[in-house]
Amino acid sequence: MRKRSKTISFDPKKFLASVGEGKTILKYRKGQTVFSQGDVADAVFYLQKGKLKLTVVSEQGKEAVVAILGPGSFFGEGCLNGHPLRISTTTAMEECVITRLAKPAMIAVIHDEPSFSEMFMAYLLERNGRIEEDLIDQLFNSSEKRLARLLLLLANFGKDGTPTPIAGKISQETLAEMIGTTRARVSFFMNKFRRLGFIDYNGNLEVNNSLLNAVLHDKPEIESNGGRTGP
Repeated sequence: MRKRSKTISFDPKKFLASVGEGKTILKYRKGQTVFSQGDVADAVFYLQKGKLKLTVVSEQGKEAVVAILGPGSFFGEGCLNGHPLRISTTTAMEECVITRLAKPAMIAVIHDEPSFSEMFMAYLLERNGRIEEDLIDQLFNSSEKRLARLLLLLANFGKDGTPTPIAGKISQETLAEMIGTTRARVSFFMNKFRRLGFIDYNGNLEVNNSLLNAVLHDKPEIESNGGRTGP
């Protein structure tokens, strides 16, 4: 009876955590730039550890934070779609470990390894869904609800309903840029959330399940602040 040959299964995360042809592991300090808007787009990146922010600067010089990325995120994949230049700047918000895959290496592993393709596609679909939700949020929700949703997303809330610290310090200016309002409005809402027990400050910012309940059930205390809640 012929023995079945053993096959070694491909592990995408192990692949991304090791160096290889066209693949390097890089470390970035807090505040260090991974790539800048206008740089040549010739590689895809994968964030193993840390937190990054993506910013875009308009022709008038106005900067906006468009995303904050955590571990498990791909970025810079626009080069696969024919974008010759970077359309955003990516900066480390804390110490980061990042895998850089040169464009040919990324294309090769997508073609050769179905499990990697599935992982990458699942990430892209999830991110596109998030972008659609962000657009709806921006169009139809008040700045107060946008801030509540952003805090829940940054805390990766919903796993077990326990208070979740938001890793790293995110300024109120950054939060304001991400939801399209002013720092003064963010400060007002943050103080209100703390007073209502939605968040805690204990060295780190912690998000409580009461904020999730308030958003899901559209409780009036989210809106009843005696003032306008729009941008």
